[in-house]
Amino acid sequence: MTPIFYAIALSAFATLSAQAGGPTPANPDAVVYFANLENGQTVSSPVTVVFGLRGMGVAPAGTEKDMTGHHHLLLNRPPLGEGEGGADELEFGLPSDENHLHFGGGQTEVTLELPAGTHTMQLVLGDAGHVPHSTPVVSEVITITVQ
Repeated sequence: MTPIFYAIALSAFATLSAQAGGPTPANPDAVVYFANLENGQTVSSPVTVVFGLRGMGVAPAGTEKDMTGHHHLLLNRPPLGEGEGGADELEFGLPSDENHLHFGGGQTEVTLELPAGTHTMQLVLGDAGHVPHSTPVVSEVITITVQ
């Protein structure tokens, strides 16, 4: 194998691995979704967000059980894998800050005080170590308006 071919193959493999997420398998039919909010909805603060999940179970962070994970809410940031964290968050895990809310206790809802204005949200299921599954289980990005 020539060095150039080897470098191209290694680069392609690294890119595919990063896009695929971490090592924990997910049910290919799993779906995470917002159970009580719709894209374009206008709401009042505080906002209760209910997390829906089909095809997998919810377990607290640190629990290594097949076909389970815990919720993360991406708030007012680009979709998973895009933006500042990019592919790193798919491979190494999600940060914890005001734009990356972790529900490692196995919570399935949260009530947030959000300022008036437009807000984007996306749900991501993380494995025991806060890393998206090998096929990431993510919701659509929705936009809500708080009045």
